[in-house]
Amino acid sequence: MFKNSIPLIVLLVLVTSTTFHAYGQRKSKNGIKIENTDYLRVAPKLVVGIVVDQMRYDYLTRFWDHYGDDGFKRLINEGFNCKNNHFNYAPTSTGPGHTSVYTGTTPATHGIIGNDWYDKELGEEVYCASDNAFNSVGTNSDAGKMSPHRMLVTTVTDQLRLHTQMRGKTIAIALKDRGAVLPGGHTANAAYWFYGNDEGNWITSSFYMDELPKWVNDFNASNIAEGYKKPWTTLKDINTYLESGLDNTKYEGLFNGEVSPTFPHDLPALWASNDKFDIIKATPYGNSITADFAIAALDGENLGSDTITDFLAVSFSSTDYIGHKFGVNSKEIQDTYVRLDRDLARLLEALDRKVGKNDYTLFLTADHAAIHVPAYLKDHNIPAGYMNEEELKTKFIEFLKYKYGTTDIVRNSSNFQLFLDHDIIKNLDLKIEEVQEEISQELLTYNDIDRVYTGHQMWMNEYTEGIPYILQNGYNQKRSGDILMVLKPGTVNYTITGSTHGSPQIYDTHVPLLFYGRGIQKGATTERTEISDVAPTISALLGIAFPNGNIGLPITKVLE
Repeated sequence: MFKNSIPLIVLLVLVTSTTFHAYGQRKSKNGIKIENTDYLRVAPKLVVGIVVDQMRYDYLTRFWDHYGDDGFKRLINEGFNCKNNHFNYAPTSTGPGHTSVYTGTTPATHGIIGNDWYDKELGEEVYCASDNAFNSVGTNSDAGKMSPHRMLVTTVTDQLRLHTQMRGKTIAIALKDRGAVLPGGHTANAAYWFYGNDEGNWITSSFYMDELPKWVNDFNASNIAEGYKKPWTTLKDINTYLESGLDNTKYEGLFNGEVSPTFPHDLPALWASNDKFDIIKATPYGNSITADFAIAALDGENLGSDTITDFLAVSFSSTDYIGHKFGVNSKEIQDTYVRLDRDLARLLEALDRKVGKNDYTLFLTADHAAIHVPAYLKDHNIPAGYMNEEELKTKFIEFLKYKYGTTDIVRNSSNFQLFLDHDIIKNLDLKIEEVQEEISQELLTYNDIDRVYTGHQMWMNEYTEGIPYILQNGYNQKRSGDILMVLKPGTVNYTITGSTHGSPQIYDTHVPLLFYGRGIQKGATTERTEISDVAPTISALLGIAFPNGNIGLPITKVLE
């Protein structure tokens, strides 16, 4: 009996030993376990978060045949692709988008309800990242007076800093200030953004530091930005760009000084009339200089140089500027993504070389998507159009005067929300919820408006699907307005050229979500994921606490 059991006992010992080793049990010389190093085994040296501003999911599939093997294709073929990923709130814009990616929650909780919004306490419009308590660093302009103080909760970058006793470093980079400040969180070592005009430098705020580090000054002095003062021609033969519309259409905007929206765009000739270095932002070269700076930051900030996890947050903002100007079906947007693919490949190669191919984890998503130019849709018999703002405003003013005897009952209109003056309503001996309902019923009679919801509805109900669910996730009780309006699908309040975003419609919510690198499973899913799932997925991978306002769920299929 015992004789036959010996091999089984030996096998159990070997299996147990192997299991301990696989999970990184560290032992002292005398064989006594002193530490579980599973975290060290799994945790990457560096997390890289990439947000591509205004990236629709279908840019991955439309332009697939033009991508090389080392950019988007590498992330998809070797990583995990969430094909049905959506923003679960509105307004879908840059400030709320970046914040939601990194906080694991929505404007209802994190408080960034727009790029700009009406502050009910101050009685004025505020910008999501502005802060006059701090000074610009790296410029004499006011462009550096920024901080994350309006963001009410922590980010995954904050939680990593807390988890590592502030030893893990967070660096955030974007052309746009809000694309760097908000992802960096409240504890970032640095957030850098690009100031154009006649300077063309990367700058920051005294919230982070009193002077730029040497590597940033060296980068600014290197005239790398000046090197992008060159004509924008297509990277490939324009005749091969069959996945986009014609080069010269009425749906595209113009740079100042141009007579047609066609290639090549002569930046040197357009330089002075387009605020000099600012024109770079609205070309693919803005993404290229962002990649240049991010690669320089790897060495300059010693990111991923030890076993304590660092975080590099990078936002590619030029995609948004170009989409707004030329539209999502333009040759310009196709060339921009073909070029961005090359910049991603450069960044990945630098990460392989400087951090180690299996020593970093990366995710890529967007802060919102965008609609096709409505004029283009309309010309192809698809219901679409433009809000007649003047007609709506005239009719609405007449209603307010007739119904309440004053237009002062409405304090502000922003982000498709109306803010009412509660004091005036009380002085008129009216109830807030009744006025909200009356105004909503009036707005519903207007041709361009599809739906209207009241603040009272947002307070009293819990929506779980559809447009009201999306609106409620964007509704912050202290900061949002009294009435929320939704335009008809395909209808925008924008110029007749270029694309825009901001709505709760699916063309603004469906964005890519890719995971790649250490700890990431290879594969894909068409199950619905939401943008608030990004932060808890990365938190679970790192073994750190979730951001303190988190409502998202880790995407378990992503993790090994």
